[in-house]
Amino acid sequence: MSSADSVPAEAAAEASRLRDQLNHHNHLYYVLDDPQIPDGEYDRLLRRLQDLEGQYPPLKTPDSPSQRVGAPPLDVFQQARHLMPMLSLDNAFSDDEVLDFNRRVTERLNRDGAIEYACEPKLDGIAASLIYRDGVLERGATRGDGTSGEDITQNVRTIGSIPLRLMGSDHPQLLEVRGEIYLPRSGFEAMNKAARDAGEKPFVNPRNAAAGSLRQLDSTITASRPLEMCAYSVGVVEGGELAETHTGVLAQLAQWGFLVNEHLQAVGDIDGCLSYYEKLSQLRDGLDYDIDGIVYKVNDLSLQNRLGFVARAPRWAIARKFPAQEEMTQLMDVEFQVGRTGSITPVARLQPVFVGGVTVTNATLHNRDEIKRLGLKVLDTVVVRRAGDVIPQVVSVVADRRPDDAQDIAFPDKCPACDSPVEQIEGEVVARCSGGLVCPAQRKEAIKHFASRKALDVDGLGDKIVEQLVDRDLVQTPADLFALTVEQIADLERMAEKSASNLVAALEKSRDTTLPRFLYALGIREVGEATAQSLANHFGSLDALFQTDEEALQEVDDVGPVVAHFVADFFASPSNRQVIEQLQQAGVNWPAITPRSESELPLAGQTWVLTGTLESMSRSEAKEKLQQLGAKVAGSVSAKSSCVVAGPGAGSKLTKAQQLGIEVMDEQQLIDMLKGHQ
Repeated sequence: MSSADSVPAEAAAEASRLRDQLNHHNHLYYVLDDPQIPDGEYDRLLRRLQDLEGQYPPLKTPDSPSQRVGAPPLDVFQQARHLMPMLSLDNAFSDDEVLDFNRRVTERLNRDGAIEYACEPKLDGIAASLIYRDGVLERGATRGDGTSGEDITQNVRTIGSIPLRLMGSDHPQLLEVRGEIYLPRSGFEAMNKAARDAGEKPFVNPRNAAAGSLRQLDSTITASRPLEMCAYSVGVVEGGELAETHTGVLAQLAQWGFLVNEHLQAVGDIDGCLSYYEKLSQLRDGLDYDIDGIVYKVNDLSLQNRLGFVARAPRWAIARKFPAQEEMTQLMDVEFQVGRTGSITPVARLQPVFVGGVTVTNATLHNRDEIKRLGLKVLDTVVVRRAGDVIPQVVSVVADRRPDDAQDIAFPDKCPACDSPVEQIEGEVVARCSGGLVCPAQRKEAIKHFASRKALDVDGLGDKIVEQLVDRDLVQTPADLFALTVEQIADLERMAEKSASNLVAALEKSRDTTLPRFLYALGIREVGEATAQSLANHFGSLDALFQTDEEALQEVDDVGPVVAHFVADFFASPSNRQVIEQLQQAGVNWPAITPRSESELPLAGQTWVLTGTLESMSRSEAKEKLQQLGAKVAGSVSAKSSCVVAGPGAGSKLTKAQQLGIEVMDEQQLIDMLKGHQ
């Protein structure tokens, strides 16, 4: 029989037996490093399972070991929204900063005794989230921006240390496992040897190789690379219970089939953390994987819940980074870049040097004062530092290696992009081009900002397109964007009629915005999202802002003398007023706002928290609407929280809100509340 609708019981039983055998041997090989059968025997079992699945397609389940060999190539990665945000960690660079972290923890917990910490290496790889439903891998995603990432399910299925079906029993109905996907050094060296032997370009470092492997649209390529994943935490958990400590949870994950770092250790106090750091520092070079520090976490999960989070990081964890990696190289030249607000930034052009895992050719020099502080000259030998993903920087000059023909660095008197005079306001360290939108470099950066996600959110208007539009003199101000035609855009490099049509449609859609977004999009110095919202609430219209003065501006919440000066100066400029008028003539519009002081706003003084997935609006839209009503929107729940809006997938924030007796709304209640205040 070969019907896809009818599978003989014998075939189903054999396939089930083969899946169990192969999953068992995968775990022995990839997680326990204890293979018990030859590769040839494993291959024979896998081929038999593939034959059965080919004969009876219903036998090919998502958790089948056959899925590890890769699936048909994708056209593009889909976005995957995290059920719970993947936050970053605060960093510590010294023992004193670790001790200060411990002091903050003990003070917040109001405890005199020692705190037990979990210590583990901080692997230098790619953070990923895995969703298991009823024990079966449902989705894999990259961290992305912490709120959403790329759906890499097909690729993570090829990684041997990731279980396709959880082992054992008593696992939750819904379990999110978080971990680091990385390439062991031995695998990296083997890949590069194969590349060199084939005359291909080798990879720069294991992290880049891992990232590139995960982002292959053809998962068979991912399957050919020796990636591993080490589990380090859980996210959303429903329909089950976990251990009461972080180390206990990781022990459970190990029982369910995950690789957990062998150097995970619980220590009784902060001194144990410092000793652990010294031990790992000694072991670091001998490990088969790259680590860039140590992660310390309060081990007791109930204490973690009490400590909570700040905006982007948990209060109960910190990453102790290893010393920044430094190398010497030669400064070949200094060039000057122009930013959106005209800031002139010197950039060091270096003799290429391998430092911090990458080849560095450029480094920031910040400003004129930094060059003076370093005593830097062109052709000097310099020490370059790169720590993790931080932009490389020149930290010192090796004075005794200065050549006789070393040259002073001349800071420009005129803008390198437009030849306008460079000005430096007294009290500021940054020099600026005075050309404004006459300057093509400022125009490019201003238009990129205008189209960015938090401004007018023009989908598809990337940096390369903006640069071409300005270089071809098709766009001089943001208002010119709305006059672009499909034909003009399609004529740009790497653009076609379809993508050009999509961009014109995105520009059309962006015409409907809000006053806070519009104010933010204008790029007024020191005016971020929150200040733009406050200005919109207070004045209600552009006309009112046009007619105000610095004294009146300082009545707005969070607007001091410096910001008031920048805002008043911006709206007093005839050229800026002209661009705003052109934008309005191009159809950029927003709903009217009734001006209200902060005290008059219905949610003034309240702090709201959004958690879980919202279905009828995005979290950013909900945040914006709440801010319009005067609320502050925080990333963590505390006793000071006024209300928590919980959508599907809400996890620890919802639990904490319930424990603290804080009001909880679902999405429909939020919508009803927002309508009531329209």
